[in-house]
Amino acid sequence: MAVSTVAKKLDAHTVRADFPIFEQEIHGKPLAFLDSAASSQKPRQMMEAMTAFYSTSYANVHRGVYVLAERATAALEGAREKVRVLLNAPDVREIVFVRNATEAINLVAYSWGMNNLGPGDLVVVTELEHHSNFVPWQYVAGKTGAKLAMIPLDDQGELDLSTLDSIAAKGNVKVVATNQVSNSLGTINPVERLATWAHEQGGIFVLDAAQSAPHMTVDVQALGADFVAISGHKMCGPSGVGALWGRGSLLSRMEPFLTGGHMINSVRLDKTTWGDLPHKFEAGTAPMAEAVGFGAAIDYLNAVGFDAIAAHEHELAAYALGRMSEIPGITLYGPPAERRAGIVSFNIDGIHPHDVAQILDMNGVAIRAGHHCCQPLMQKLGVAATNRASFYLYTVQEEIDQLVDGLATVRKVFA
Repeated sequence: MAVSTVAKKLDAHTVRADFPIFEQEIHGKPLAFLDSAASSQKPRQMMEAMTAFYSTSYANVHRGVYVLAERATAALEGAREKVRVLLNAPDVREIVFVRNATEAINLVAYSWGMNNLGPGDLVVVTELEHHSNFVPWQYVAGKTGAKLAMIPLDDQGELDLSTLDSIAAKGNVKVVATNQVSNSLGTINPVERLATWAHEQGGIFVLDAAQSAPHMTVDVQALGADFVAISGHKMCGPSGVGALWGRGSLLSRMEPFLTGGHMINSVRLDKTTWGDLPHKFEAGTAPMAEAVGFGAAIDYLNAVGFDAIAAHEHELAAYALGRMSEIPGITLYGPPAERRAGIVSFNIDGIHPHDVAQILDMNGVAIRAGHHCCQPLMQKLGVAATNRASFYLYTVQEEIDQLVDGLATVRKVFA
C-alpha cells in the first residue's frame, strides 16, 4: 500500500493528490477544506484497505475457526498493535477499541469514576475542554457527590497554572481531565506538568488526545497519563472507531462499561464473569473494517511523518494569523502561532459566524461556525460563537488565501 513520496519537509500538494475529495469544485471554486478539526478527509490508501477487507476477509472476529474469521481476527488485532505502537503503550491489551474519543472518556467516567468518586472528591477540568471531556465528568461528579472545578485561562487562551494550589484546596483531587490540544483555539497544553500534578495530588490523569494524535507524536509513557482517548475519523481514518489506552493496573480493576456478547468469560444463571483485557470493555461485534481502516490511516500518517505534519501546521498557522490580522474588524483568539496547533478561531465585528461561514461556502471555503462543543470557553471569551479554520497535512497556503479573499467578500456583503 504505497503512499505518495513525501520529502522530509511535507509537500502538501503531493499529499493532497492522495485525497479524492479535492478533485471537485464547490460552487465553481476549488474546494478549500478548512474544517479538519471536526473531521479529516480520507486518503485513497485507507479507503482501499477497507474495500479490500470487505471484499476478501470480512467475517465476525474471535468466534469462527474458518479462514475468513481467522483473517478478520488477525486484521483487527493487527490494527490494535498499530494503535499500541502509535501511542507507545506498554501492552497491546491496554488498547480498547471504541466508537470515538467521546465513548472512550465516558467509559473511564462511568467505569472508574462511578466506583472511585464520592463526597469531598474533586474532578478538575479546564475552560478549554470539548464537551466530551467536560459533560461526562460533570454528570458523574453529580451522581457521586464529587465536585467539579475548572482550571481557568489567561488572556492569551492558555491555562493559568498559578491557580492549581487554590483548586487543590477545594477538595481531594481524584481526576484531572484535560485535552492536549484545544479544538477551538489550538492551544497546546502542558500535559506532562498537569499529569505530574494530578499524581502528586493522588489522582489520575485523563487525556483527550482527539485533537493532538492526528497532528503530533503522542507518547502515553512520556506524557505520564493514565488514560488517553483518540478518534480515528480525525486522523484520516473512518468514522465509528477510536481507541482508549488505559494503564493495565487500572483497567483490570474497573467494572465493564457495556455488557453482552464477547466481553464475558462465563455466564450462569447466578453469575457472569468478565473476559480478560481488552475484551472486557469490547461488548458486541467489533468494528472490524473500521479498525482496518484506522490501521491503514496510521500507516499513512507514519509514512508522512508526525514531525513533518506538526511543522507544516505551525507554518500554516503563522501564515494564517499573519494574513488574517490585516483584515479590518477581525478578532483573533488564542495564543501565538508557535504555541498553537493548526487552528485559528476568529470573529468579524457585527457579522454572525453563521453568516460568515455561509458566504465563505459560496466561495468554496469550508469552515466551522458555532460554539465548537466548547460553551464554557465561549462564555470565557464573551461570545456565543466563533468562526474556526483548521488545517491538516493536506492543507495548502492557497486555501488560506482563498479564505482571506472570501472574508473580503463577507465584509463587502455586510458593509
